[in-house]
Amino acid sequence: MEVFLQATAGVLIAVILGITLNKQSKDLSLLLTVLVCCLILTVVIAYLNPVMEFIGQVRLLGNLNGESFRILLKAVGIGIISEIAIQICQDSGNAALGKGLQLLASVVVLWLSLPLMQELLELVQKILGDV
Repeated sequence: MEVFLQATAGVLIAVILGITLNKQSKDLSLLLTVLVCCLILTVVIAYLNPVMEFIGQVRLLGNLNGESFRILLKAVGIGIISEIAIQICQDSGNAALGKGLQLLASVVVLWLSLPLMQELLELVQKILGDV
C-alpha cells in the first residue's frame, strides 16, 4: 500500500511539473509523461506478480488449459499497455493516432482470442452432436 501511495504522490508531482513544463516546452512535458508512465508500469508489474502466481495455482488446481490463461493474460496486457499509449497520444495532441492504436489493439485481442473461439465452437458442436 505504501508503494501505491508513493507512486500516486509521484504522479501528482509529475502532473504539476508537466503543467509547468508544458508552458515552456511541450516536448519535455511529453517526455516526462512517457517516463512517468514507464515507472508506473514497473509498479504495476510488481503488484501483478502475486496475482499471476495465484492464477497459476487456480489453473493447476482446476486442471485448466494453460494456453487459455496465457491468451487471456496477453489480452489484458495489450489492453493496459495500449490504453496508456493511447492516452499519451491524446495528451500530445495526436488523438487520431490514439484512435488508430485503439483499433489495432482491438484487432490484436480479437486475433489472439481466435483459439478460444475455436475451442468454444468445437465444444458447441460436440454438445449439439451428442444431443
